[in-house]
Amino acid sequence: MTVKGQLAALDWGTSSLRAALLDANGAVLDERSLGRGILSVAPGEFPTVFEAACGDWLRAGTPHAIVSGMAGSRQGWMEAPYCACPAGFAEIAAQLAWIERGRIGIVPGLSCEAGGAPDVMRGEETQILGALDLLDSDDALFVLPGTHSKWARVTQGRIESFSTFMTGEFYALLRKHSILARTLPETDGELDEQAFRRGVEQSLRGTGLLHNAFGVRTLSLFDRLAADALPSYLSGLVIGEELRAQELPAESVPVVVIGAPALTRRYEIALQALGASVQSLGSEATWRGLWRIAEVAPW
Repeated sequence: MTVKGQLAALDWGTSSLRAALLDANGAVLDERSLGRGILSVAPGEFPTVFEAACGDWLRAGTPHAIVSGMAGSRQGWMEAPYCACPAGFAEIAAQLAWIERGRIGIVPGLSCEAGGAPDVMRGEETQILGALDLLDSDDALFVLPGTHSKWARVTQGRIESFSTFMTGEFYALLRKHSILARTLPETDGELDEQAFRRGVEQSLRGTGLLHNAFGVRTLSLFDRLAADALPSYLSGLVIGEELRAQELPAESVPVVVIGAPALTRRYEIALQALGASVQSLGSEATWRGLWRIAEVAPW
């Protein structure tokens, strides 16, 4: 049967937990955030944290709760086996892992074969499907930037394939654990768009990140780039390297970027440098995705 009435929707990641109370039409009635990502939750403590996040909603009569993200990982509340691509709402809803049958379900992540090795995602599939619904589209190219950026191609409402890029993690490694750490200022500061674009353009020349990264040090050494612009330049290098691997659609077909505004802005700048058009969405994609999955789930 389909979900009736209100729905408790949870996006439970590695470092944070967000929850929303949705009405019967998917509109957000209440929203809250807890600093209780799965890495901060001890074994056996997940029910207690869940209760703190949305227990009052369930006690007040909300019949169902649906959870996406790393709560379904091996280190989470319950491992939800990956759903193989291609997959859309129906395939994902059919493979919910049940904490409590008919009441609390965990969305499975997705898996696919990419470049000779398996690739996986948890949580991003919900955002992608929610964005499709918000945009009233069946075909699109998505990018979800972050520590591990995801690029996903959707055809006829189903995620066909995706690939992961460790862009944010490589930035952090270079920023904090390479010789560049001695050159870069202590904090990143505000985005310097000119320096960022310069980094993107340098990456697109095709000489590779292993070479380009050393230029962060030498540009500072020869006073060709101010110290406070260096983090933005390095960010441009790593994001440009990520974009260099993509096959972008025609300019008339937008690339959809889903994420926090500060990060999506960087991808907008970089994609526009490649002549691509861009659309951006935020947390609303998660809530819409969870609501639509719940609509077709076998409660």
